[in-house]
Amino acid sequence: MSDNPQGRMPVPTFSTFVLSLASAAMVQLGEVPDPASGETHEDIELARHSIDTLSMLKLKTESGLDEEEKRLLDGLLYELRMKFVIKKK
Repeated sequence: MSDNPQGRMPVPTFSTFVLSLASAAMVQLGEVPDPASGETHEDIELARHSIDTLSMLKLKTESGLDEEEKRLLDGLLYELRMKFVIKKK
């Protein structure tokens, strides 16, 4: 696999993967505009699915993560869950 010398895409790492899932959840929560359309919209059930996916990923990978990856995933899950609870009211 290439290390992408052109710099067009970030090197795939656990952190970039988790950040991409969290970014999608932020779009689904209506917190940031959809990059494709530039519009903001909410899809609470899809956001719940994305958050659940990140939770499952944490559970399945926990023993193989370094401390920085654990902190990143824990922080993202906390932030997304709090935003979800506020939106769900």
